[in-house]
Amino acid sequence: MLAAMFFGMLSASAQHTWTLEECIEYAVKNNITLQKAQANVETSEININEQRGSLLPSVSASVQQGLIWRPLSESASNIVNGSIASSSSNKANYSGNYGVNAQWTVWNGGRRMMNIENAELTCDMAKLNVETSTNSIIEQITQRYVQIIYMKEALKVNEQLLEHDKIICERGRDMVEQGQMARSELAQLEAQVANGEYDVVNTRTMIAEQTLALKQLMELGAGDELSVATVEIDDNDALQLIPSKEDVYNYALENRPEIKNSEKSLQQSQISTRIAKAQRLPSISLGAGVSDSHVSGGNDAGQQMKNNFSGQLSLGLSIPIFDQRQTSTAIQRAKVNETIAQLDLADAQKTLYQTIETYWLNANNNQQKFVASRTNFKSMTTTYELLDEQFRLGMTDITNLLQGRDNLLNARQTLLQDKYTTVLNLLLLDFYQGKPIKL
Repeated sequence: MLAAMFFGMLSASAQHTWTLEECIEYAVKNNITLQKAQANVETSEININEQRGSLLPSVSASVQQGLIWRPLSESASNIVNGSIASSSSNKANYSGNYGVNAQWTVWNGGRRMMNIENAELTCDMAKLNVETSTNSIIEQITQRYVQIIYMKEALKVNEQLLEHDKIICERGRDMVEQGQMARSELAQLEAQVANGEYDVVNTRTMIAEQTLALKQLMELGAGDELSVATVEIDDNDALQLIPSKEDVYNYALENRPEIKNSEKSLQQSQISTRIAKAQRLPSISLGAGVSDSHVSGGNDAGQQMKNNFSGQLSLGLSIPIFDQRQTSTAIQRAKVNETIAQLDLADAQKTLYQTIETYWLNANNNQQKFVASRTNFKSMTTTYELLDEQFRLGMTDITNLLQGRDNLLNARQTLLQDKYTTVLNLLLLDFYQGKPIKL
């Protein structure tokens, strides 16, 4: 009983069909490119904490133990430890030095705060890269998925035509036996069946290739099966109102992560210019420390440490005068990078508009073609049905029948292509307007 339940569960799992939403959700969780991009976000957050740490003072402690050995000395040795002078007749003496020092940069032209701001922008850009990669994965999965369901629909058409071709071929054999058809005409029917079988195999191969590409985007393993759910695309889905490309572009310009990323990059380049200019400003630092020491062979170690304990406080001012044009070069380089960032932003905006315009043109053109292809398909269907009836009654030859069959096939394939291309581009236009992709 348990074994039957186990194998039943395996069978149910193997027969699972993936919807578009499930494919997208799985890919977003498992795609390696997205995981790497997320790891970059974590690294950038660590860098922010590192830059914030520069606002704090640095503190260090030191402990030093020393040993002096004078094996050949015949007289006492003079020892000076701090403010205490003494002598020792020991051939070996050890000493101890202890200290705690602190250093704090009070002001360095505002570079620390600008470095923190720069690190925060880098983190924001890393997060935007995750969004950009996610959007790219969603677009690719949508394109693959729609292509698969389109070819599955085309496969049904090819299989139906193949079955019809086989019926006609059998009818032709009967007509040859009855002397109503030449064997050369039967050969044409048999060739048509072979062509139909080739179309079926070729379409299945294309479906397998697109399915493999979809599996790779989803990071499914070699042994994992992927079966795309059958989605019924209604003609009305391809006849929806197409949004204005200007409306889509204006929304995308304000919300798409690739544009925000380019804007952040421009801000970062401007900060880099300010950081380079700040190198010309003086810096102020504050230092403090305490120290103590003792040595053997002299007075009591405790008394020595009491007398040698000392503290110090320092204030430093550093004024840059000449640095071999390093600051000037850094400023010039930063300004060039700022110009490049401005050009990158303009290029990103241009690319975004081209992408949206391409989707809009594809949706608009294929929607119009779809309207025309529906009429053409109905006409070709009626024509082929008449030719099929005439052929059965011996009122037309095989050439006209096969020509009608080819015309019907082309009309059907064109109809499917126009419909699914329109639906795909409508989905992508909605996606660029911030709407979730659903079929």
